[in-house]
Amino acid sequence: MNSYRNGSTEMSLMNEDLARAQMSARLGEAHQLQRGYRLARARRLSRKAEAAAQQARLALARSL
Repeated sequence: MNSYRNGSTEMSLMNEDLARAQMSARLGEAHQLQRGYRLARARRLSRKAEAAAQQARLALARSL
Protein backbone atom coordinates (compact mmCIF):
# COMPACT_ATOMS: atom_id res chain seq x y z
CA MET A 1 0.00 0.00 0.00
CA ASN A 2 2.78 2.41 0.93
CA SER A 3 4.68 1.76 -2.33
CA TYR A 4 1.47 2.45 -4.31
CA ARG A 5 1.05 5.75 -2.53
CA ASN A 6 4.68 6.69 -3.26
CA GLY A 7 4.24 5.78 -6.92
CA SER A 8 1.06 7.81 -7.11
CA THR A 9 2.79 10.80 -5.52
CA GLU A 10 5.74 10.42 -7.88
CA MET A 11 3.39 10.29 -10.88
CA SER A 12 1.56 13.36 -9.63
CA LEU A 13 4.85 15.26 -9.28
CA MET A 14 5.86 14.20 -12.79
CA ASN A 15 2.55 15.49 -14.12
CA GLU A 16 3.04 18.79 -12.31
CA ASP A 17 6.54 19.12 -13.77
CA LEU A 18 5.18 18.41 -17.24
CA ALA A 19 2.40 20.98 -16.79
CA ARG A 20 4.95 23.58 -15.63
CA ALA A 21 7.19 22.86 -18.61
CA GLN A 22 4.28 23.18 -21.02
CA MET A 23 3.11 26.41 -19.42
CA SER A 24 6.64 27.81 -19.63
CA ALA A 25 6.83 26.86 -23.31
CA ARG A 26 3.48 28.52 -24.04
CA LEU A 27 4.57 31.69 -22.23
CA GLY A 28 7.76 31.74 -24.26
CA GLU A 29 5.76 31.37 -27.49
CA ALA A 30 3.42 34.18 -26.43
CA HIS A 31 6.34 36.51 -25.68
CA GLN A 32 7.91 35.67 -29.02
CA LEU A 33 4.65 36.47 -30.82
CA GLN A 34 4.34 39.75 -28.96
CA ARG A 35 7.88 40.69 -29.99
CA GLY A 36 6.99 39.86 -33.59
CA TYR A 37 3.86 42.00 -33.46
CA ARG A 38 5.79 44.90 -31.93
CA LEU A 39 8.49 44.61 -34.58
CA ALA A 40 5.93 44.55 -37.40
CA ARG A 41 4.16 47.58 -35.90
CA ALA A 42 7.44 49.46 -35.57
CA ARG A 43 8.25 48.74 -39.22
CA ARG A 44 4.81 49.95 -40.31
CA LEU A 45 5.16 53.15 -38.30
CA SER A 46 8.66 53.67 -39.69
CA ARG A 47 7.37 53.35 -43.26
CA LYS A 48 4.57 55.82 -42.47
CA ALA A 49 7.08 58.27 -41.00
CA GLU A 50 9.32 57.94 -44.06
CA ALA A 51 6.35 58.54 -46.37
CA ALA A 52 5.32 61.61 -44.35
CA ALA A 53 8.88 62.96 -44.48
CA GLN A 54 8.98 62.42 -48.24
CA GLN A 55 5.65 64.24 -48.63
CA ALA A 56 7.00 67.14 -46.56
CA ARG A 57 10.14 67.33 -48.72
CA LEU A 58 8.03 67.35 -51.89
CA ALA A 59 5.73 70.05 -50.51
CA LEU A 60 8.75 72.17 -49.56
CA ALA A 61 10.33 71.70 -52.99
CA ARG A 62 7.07 72.75 -54.70
CA SER A 63 6.78 75.86 -52.59
CA LEU A 64 10.25 77.11 -53.51
